[in-house]
Amino acid sequence: MTVLAIRDLTIRIAGRPLLEGAELVVEPGRKIGLVGRNGAGKSTLFRAITGEIQADGGEIRLATRARMTHVAQEAPGGSTNLLDTVLAADTERASLLARLETETDGTQLAEIHERLIAIRADSAPSRAATVLSGLGFDAEAQARPVGEFSGGWRMRVALAQALFLEPDLLLLDEPTNHLDLEATLWLEGWLTRFSGAAIVISHDRGLLERCVDAIAHLDRLKIALYPGGYDNFVRVRTERAAQQQAQNEKIAAQRAHMQSFVDRFRAKATKARQAQSRLKALEKLPAIEAVVEDAPTRFAFPDPGELAPPILSLSRVDVGYDGRPILRGLELRLDQEDRIALLGANGNGKSTLAKLLAGRLPPLGGHTHRDRRLKVGYFAQHQAEELDMAGTPLSHMQAALGPKFTETQCRAQLARFGLDEERATTTLSSLSGGEKARLLLALCTRDAPHLLILDEPTNHLDIDAREALVKALAAFGGAVVLITHDPHLVTLAADRLWLVGDGKVTPFEGDLDDYRALLAERARAARGSPAEAAPTRRDERRERAENRQALAPLRQRVAKIEAEMARLQKEAALLEKKLGDPDTYARFKAEDIAWASQRQGAIAKQVAALEEEWLEIQEKLETA
Repeated sequence: MTVLAIRDLTIRIAGRPLLEGAELVVEPGRKIGLVGRNGAGKSTLFRAITGEIQADGGEIRLATRARMTHVAQEAPGGSTNLLDTVLAADTERASLLARLETETDGTQLAEIHERLIAIRADSAPSRAATVLSGLGFDAEAQARPVGEFSGGWRMRVALAQALFLEPDLLLLDEPTNHLDLEATLWLEGWLTRFSGAAIVISHDRGLLERCVDAIAHLDRLKIALYPGGYDNFVRVRTERAAQQQAQNEKIAAQRAHMQSFVDRFRAKATKARQAQSRLKALEKLPAIEAVVEDAPTRFAFPDPGELAPPILSLSRVDVGYDGRPILRGLELRLDQEDRIALLGANGNGKSTLAKLLAGRLPPLGGHTHRDRRLKVGYFAQHQAEELDMAGTPLSHMQAALGPKFTETQCRAQLARFGLDEERATTTLSSLSGGEKARLLLALCTRDAPHLLILDEPTNHLDIDAREALVKALAAFGGAVVLITHDPHLVTLAADRLWLVGDGKVTPFEGDLDDYRALLAERARAARGSPAEAAPTRRDERRERAENRQALAPLRQRVAKIEAEMARLQKEAALLEKKLGDPDTYARFKAEDIAWASQRQGAIAKQVAALEEEWLEIQEKLETA
């Protein structure tokens, strides 16, 4: 049995083929991640499945009586409250309840009640409330009219409607784009438990690894299905590309050998027959298939140079709007080697803290210390709305850098983020959301900032661009403060977590798995459900939390040691290069060269001592 069968599908848009003879079969309960480069036709395929557009050939067949749901492109609105809006998505339930009010025939009433029981109508309000709660709406918010919420929050309501219906086939197109990290983690759990089939378009590598059991790749007008998550998909694709390249090289060598024989002996009467035979064999060799791989995406942040620590510190700082504090009594410090991700639901003050650190929002009280040379790069999605759609990336960069910078320098900064010669002069109205995000990254790093603040930088970036951002952050020489709904980015790019909530900002001792457990505990407490574990399990969790708190100073010391060793090793490499250059001895005095040699020895001793301390602390951490 299949829920969805796509056979020999052809789709053309404005005469350009997106799919030709494509095939895909979706079995009940199977969850498939749909991937492909931008413009490959992923969203167009969804529109064909839902009947919004007609295919040019082939068939799309949904199983008889199978229910299919997708997230509406337009956010709901109006004066109906959130809970009733989600409940109204179940049109069958609404119709049955309406008939129940007017029906008088006993047989019909019995059939209506029987159907209401079958579709679990009695539990619908609690199920709808659970979905809304998971997506960030508390009980108070669920009672408010939909029209009072912003567009992003109303898109969450549209997602809640689709999830509430629990169909046989669920279509999700970038479901995490309007979610914060907390709602994203909840959605991952929901998808894992969901018993129906699902096709998910997503650039979230973590979601594609944890929540699907197959990857459907749109490539070269076809759909290829790979079992497993995204990591397995990448491995298999890489292996196949290597095998194809090896086969191509083998065929090319055979061709060259045969062609050489033909060229040498075709004119000789004694060898003419063999030459003709080789020529026929040459014609029968399989054609060499092109190994088409997209050019790798690379980002590069400018080197900011070093500042003395701390580059920024806050003492008893309050911050908010119109004299009303959102966050109070902040005691925070940032050093240049810090990589910090902010945790906490939307509305708790993460973006407010980001604006404060960026200098975009003045404090209401307290003391702020900034290094006078500190340069901050601030990225926020709303900045895309301030761009001139009639301008080009080059014109924006020239306006930002000013007349002192040449066109070549402006183009070089754009090229750091994959905006090549052609795209640099394309009007913004013709660029994709991901290309506009690259422009914003290029603009916010144009001054080589010491502190980079990224507020949802990956919303429109594809998977390759997200991986490029991770690598660029790892190589960046400044501090990073990150707000993102992408758990994969948090795991790879941040080594410290700050929890923003209840008007405070506090270090979170633990990783994202610990944070998932904390959110699950809070959800159970909010539902008033009994504890899922025996008292001893609760004691174990409390003991682990206390242990993490006790070990926090050791972990912080490890981070400091690693940063100091990296700095010393960098200095040692520079000294070694200088001392190995013959010109050094001609240009510098003997005492300067002697000092450099002594400094080299001192650095070696410092690194050895730090390594020994690092090993001792690691042993303590492992024992604990």
